[in-house]
Amino acid sequence: MSMGTVTPLRQRMIEDMNARKLCAGTQRGHIHSCKRFAVFLNRAPDTATTEDIRRFQLHLAEAGVSICNRNRIMTGVRFLFRVTLRRLDLAAEIYHIREPQKIPLVMSPDETRRLLAVASNLKIRTLLSLGYGCGLRASEVVRLKVKHIDSAQKIIRVEQSKGRKAACGTHSMRRTKAAQIYKKTGNLRAVQLLLGHTKLESTVRYLGIEVDDALSISEQVEF
Repeated sequence: MSMGTVTPLRQRMIEDMNARKLCAGTQRGHIHSCKRFAVFLNRAPDTATTEDIRRFQLHLAEAGVSICNRNRIMTGVRFLFRVTLRRLDLAAEIYHIREPQKIPLVMSPDETRRLLAVASNLKIRTLLSLGYGCGLRASEVVRLKVKHIDSAQKIIRVEQSKGRKAACGTHSMRRTKAAQIYKKTGNLRAVQLLLGHTKLESTVRYLGIEVDDALSISEQVEF
C-alpha cells in the first residue's frame, strides 16, 4: 500500500469501505493504519504473515503507543485482512486490549443539594437543576430555549441531542442522577432511556458498573 499513490489494493479497500458506508473520518483512519503497517513491513500488506502481525502488535506496545491508539490502528488493519483480502486466518491474529475503566465521579444526594445551594445566581442554579433533574447533557442544557419547555405536559423537548460539545458543569450531575436512579431501582433499562443511549453497554460504562452484574439485574426487572 503506497504512501503517495493509490494502489489497486488501497482502491479496493476504499471501495469496500464505501460499500459499507463508513464515514470519511473512519476511512482516513483505516487507510492511515494500513500505511503504518506497510511502513513497518517495508512491503505490501497483502504479503503479510501471521508472524508479521504478531511483530507489529508487539512493536506498537514497545513503542509506547496508547491502548486506545493500538486498538484503533489494529481495527483498520483487521478491516483490510477480514474484508478486502478475505484473509480470515490473519484477521484472527489481531487482538484488542481492554482499556482500564475509569471510576466515574458520582456525587451523593447531600453533595448534590449543597452544590445547588451554593450556585452563584438563579441562571446557573436553574441550569444545574435541569441537568440533574432531567438527566440532560451539558450541550443540551445550554441550547434550551423557552419554546422547548411545555409546562402543560411537563416535558422538555431536546433538539440536536449529543451534538456540539459545550463547556458546562452538568456532566457529573447527569451521571449522579442516573447513578442514583439505578441504585434505587436496579432498572438499567430505565436509566438507558433517561440518558438517551442506544446501547445498553454504553449505559453500563457510563455508570461505571460491571457488565455482567448490570445485565443480570436488568433481566430481573420488568420495564
